[in-house]
Amino acid sequence: MCGITERVEQMERTETATRGTAPTYRAMTAFTAADMERQRGVRRMKLTATGMLLFVAVVYVLAKWASNAGAGNWAMYVAAAAEAGMVGALADWFAVTALFRHPLGLPIPHTAIIPTKKDQLGVSLGEFVGENFLSQDVVRQRLRTVGIGSRLGAWLAEPEHADRVTAELATALRGALTVLRDSDVQAVVGEAITRRADAREIAPGMGKLLEKIVADGGHRRFVDLIVSRAHDWLVLHDEQVMDAIQGGAPGWTPRFVDKKVGERVYKELLRFCAEMRDMPSHPARGALDRFLTDFAADLQSDTETRARVERLKGEVLARGEVQDLIASAWTAVRSMIVSAAEDERSELRLRVRASLLSLGTRMASEPKVQDKVDSWVEGAAVHVVTTYRKEITSLITDTVAGWDAEHTTRKIEAHIGRDLQFIRINGTVVGSLAGLLIFTVSRLLGA
Repeated sequence: MCGITERVEQMERTETATRGTAPTYRAMTAFTAADMERQRGVRRMKLTATGMLLFVAVVYVLAKWASNAGAGNWAMYVAAAAEAGMVGALADWFAVTALFRHPLGLPIPHTAIIPTKKDQLGVSLGEFVGENFLSQDVVRQRLRTVGIGSRLGAWLAEPEHADRVTAELATALRGALTVLRDSDVQAVVGEAITRRADAREIAPGMGKLLEKIVADGGHRRFVDLIVSRAHDWLVLHDEQVMDAIQGGAPGWTPRFVDKKVGERVYKELLRFCAEMRDMPSHPARGALDRFLTDFAADLQSDTETRARVERLKGEVLARGEVQDLIASAWTAVRSMIVSAAEDERSELRLRVRASLLSLGTRMASEPKVQDKVDSWVEGAAVHVVTTYRKEITSLITDTVAGWDAEHTTRKIEAHIGRDLQFIRINGTVVGSLAGLLIFTVSRLLGA
């Protein structure tokens, strides 16, 4: 028995010495100072457990010697207890050692469980996490217990927190707009506007709008502006107007006649514009109202008019100038948004901050809002865990599979090995007591 004990101690010293040459990082976190301290604690507990094995072995030898020397029945009881203690210690040493390596270096089946079954343990761990932590009921119950809605609301209701969120949102917005290429966004915006315009017929909508404008008299100010500007223009460009009229006269008419006609036409144009400007009930205004009313009706019901409007729409949209105008709109919008995001006192940031404070206050005080937020969070979390459960658990299995078996064994042993050595100590004590009890019962029954 002493030879076996010495062999065990020799194996443990050899393993301890060779650990110093093992890699410090193999697809797993390296050994830290805390790990090294845990490993030293494991070694101390191994020496304690082995010391107890040696102690009961010495007690057994001495008790057997005393029994053979006629020391009395007590020696047999001590020898039985010590013998059972050695058996318990060796059995538990075998069990603990078999977790991490082959006992005495012998390839005994079902030993060195951790290094040989590492991948299977990773799969089992992934399945355990998936079934017990990533189930729909567990996620909903846990999130409902946390009360995210009320906590988030109380946090957002603090002005400094709302300021922080606003600043972070502004930074994220600026970053997103900086990353996006203007040419790509302009192409997308232009295509979206053009496609939407092509997909919908605009004539009926224009007809309804024009009909409402005419019915409300909204076009009259526009007519007033046009007539007033036309009258002013005629006053400033009288000579050019008369020269244009005279230039269109036949070549055989006398010059003075052309001049008289030009002056007469100019005066009539000037009088017509002045009357339209000054007379709200001018017949021309009524004729224009009737024309616009009829045109609004044609836009809604006349097939030919609607087709002509659609052709005109297509021609306008196809022009390069229009496409450039649509594309350039993104540049102006982006510049406006970036400028507003950078300015702490801009209307955009002030409104966002006020909205966050209002939302936080409602979330902190209104149960309905809290329930709605909790439902959103729960729904999103459940969707993630149910849709990507396999990917999440595969992270565990793939990570464990990528660990080096030797390094993994050392790492795990450093964390739990000290507690496992208490099994050896308890095995020695419990074995001794069990052996003593069995020997005592056997003696009593034999008597």
